[in-house]
Amino acid sequence: MDFGLTFEKLLLIGVVAAIIIGPERLPKAAEKFAGFVRKAGEYLRDTKSRMRDEIGPEIDDVDWRKLDPRQYDPRRIIRDALLEDTPKPAAAAPAAVATAPLATRRAPLVRPEFTRESPPPFDLEAT
Repeated sequence: MDFGLTFEKLLLIGVVAAIIIGPERLPKAAEKFAGFVRKAGEYLRDTKSRMRDEIGPEIDDVDWRKLDPRQYDPRRIIRDALLEDTPKPAAAAPAAVATAPLATRRAPLVRPEFTRESPPPFDLEAT
């Protein structure tokens, strides 16, 4: 995890920091930054050990690369879903549809007409 930082960028950040902070306060700022980095490292080590204690030895069996969200490309997921071989239902003959029992046919969807006397349902808790 280098965050795209090269040596040149780090050097530029250091020069800008030296100019902004000034030569008098620079040693104190460097000390504070070193303390921050040290505390961050301790926090990460503590977090790793706590995870290992809570999850147990199974943590070594987890494939963390598989859980990386950067691998999920929506275009690939949609392409794979569209190209997936799914069995298509056999096309029914038009005569078979007409003679199908009424229980298997669906009633057409009727949209209710809302008027001033019969307004649409409204949920006060949902808004």
